[in-house]
Amino acid sequence: MHGPDLPRTDGVRHPPRYLLNNPVLRPLAQRLIARRYDVHIAGQEHFPRSGPVVVAANHIGWLDGPLLGIVLPRPVHALTKLDMFTGKTGAFLQHTGQIPVDRFHPDPAAVKTALRVLRAGNAVGIFPEGTRGDGEVRRFHRGAAYLALVTGAPVLPVAFFGTRLPGGGNESRPPVGSRIDVIMGAPVAVEQQPWPRTREQLDDVSRLLQERLREHLLATRAATGLELPGPMPAHEREPDPATAVTPEHHPSRTEEHDD
Repeated sequence: MHGPDLPRTDGVRHPPRYLLNNPVLRPLAQRLIARRYDVHIAGQEHFPRSGPVVVAANHIGWLDGPLLGIVLPRPVHALTKLDMFTGKTGAFLQHTGQIPVDRFHPDPAAVKTALRVLRAGNAVGIFPEGTRGDGEVRRFHRGAAYLALVTGAPVLPVAFFGTRLPGGGNESRPPVGSRIDVIMGAPVAVEQQPWPRTREQLDDVSRLLQERLREHLLATRAATGLELPGPMPAHEREPDPATAVTPEHHPSRTEEHDD
């Protein structure tokens, strides 16, 4: 079903998949990445083999987005900040089915496109921290929880290590041959909630998902000795809307309004 339920998505086009799911180009892209970096992928058994899934990952470096779309067991349509959709990079993102999102203003088109992907039984990727940083998931925007509540899709935590070295900036890449780890955790089941969903529900699920992703990071670090790169250099920290769930934030009980 494409989406007669609120918010409706039956008139929304699915992002293109001819490059993401191409039986020749996808393995080729994986081989090209493997030639440049020592990529270790773990937890593939946790990725649902079929059906909708929201992939929620920490965000430490520029490479996180391409890796999310290429190396996971199934193609992922990632919500990607709008200002990246320019020039050759923007054309590539469009052809690989990534979803542009305005992080600083309500963006119903991006939300409905992501819901369209999930309602078609495919995977949506999201970086709930909102921007690249230390990857500790101290902030958690509500998008992952909203998509899961609307569709009932499980949320798969993913931890990135090594895509940015300590002291590296926003556009930095690790040296050729560096080790990169992409580790999937057990999916978190989220019960589908009919409209109207409340802000309290949204905040509660966001906190649950934040806790599960942080637990996954801690367990991975304890088991492997891997470490995150620390904060971005102060002059390269990107602005982020003050809409994330944090430990100090107290949920309100106002209802959402679906179109």
